[in-house]
Amino acid sequence: MNLKGEIFVVTGASRGIGRGVALALLEAGATVHVTGRTLTEIEASAHPQGSGSLEGLRQEAKGLPGELSFHYCDHAFDRQTQSVIADILHRHGKIDVLVNNAWPGYENMVENEEFTWTRPFWEQPMWRWEAMINVALRAAFVASSAAAPAMIAQRRGLIVNISFWAAEVFEGNAIYGVAKAGANKMAADFAHDLGPYGVAALALYPGLVRTEAVLRAAEYLDLSNSESPRFIGRVIEGLWRDSQLMNKSGLAHVAACLAEEYGISDIDGRRPRPLAIHDFKAH
Repeated sequence: MNLKGEIFVVTGASRGIGRGVALALLEAGATVHVTGRTLTEIEASAHPQGSGSLEGLRQEAKGLPGELSFHYCDHAFDRQTQSVIADILHRHGKIDVLVNNAWPGYENMVENEEFTWTRPFWEQPMWRWEAMINVALRAAFVASSAAAPAMIAQRRGLIVNISFWAAEVFEGNAIYGVAKAGANKMAADFAHDLGPYGVAALALYPGLVRTEAVLRAAEYLDLSNSESPRFIGRVIEGLWRDSQLMNKSGLAHVAACLAEEYGISDIDGRRPRPLAIHDFKAH
């Protein structure tokens, strides 16, 4: 059984986790719609992250059995988010799974040669709140609101908010914690409203993912228990195949724990060790 005919939407897929999720789902035969602001590799060279584009994703996806469509979308603007969802629904009449991944919160970790991420909350630049709350968290709400009626109509669907342990422990930045706690609470309350219609919503925690940014800092990191960007996409595929999915709705799940349950391995054949709250030090 593959995912042919299943419609997935992944926001923020120019690079990082979103790109990996899209590739994993395409590998499984799904029809995958992705959003991003960086269309070409030339544009990517001027991006704060320095790499990653929808054009590059298309090249990487060549030969995979699924169907890829991409949409330019700046999720800072609700109408662009809503327009993408409306276009997908017009083309297919349904959305099976929405992965809320768009995340501009890492784009300017260093400002004026200073690493500002770890500043106390009263010294944080307000652009970071705008990026994490007013763009990322809001976009998840707007995209979900636009997709939910179609999921309700078909009495089946899944909304995944990409989150992290920062929702539960301090991970170096107060705004980051607020954003991830919001992603968890949003999924929980979506699940409450969607449950009667057979539609699930949940939050999903990756581990240390070998994104482009992480690999650039590889010499400073222990990657022995890291995950490929495609790993969490394989876990999302496992969730969608789970006949007991509704039992997982409303909760925050560790991707590596679900991989153990579903018998899923990473692209190198290894299975990452699930992290737990005690793996994160209080700062």
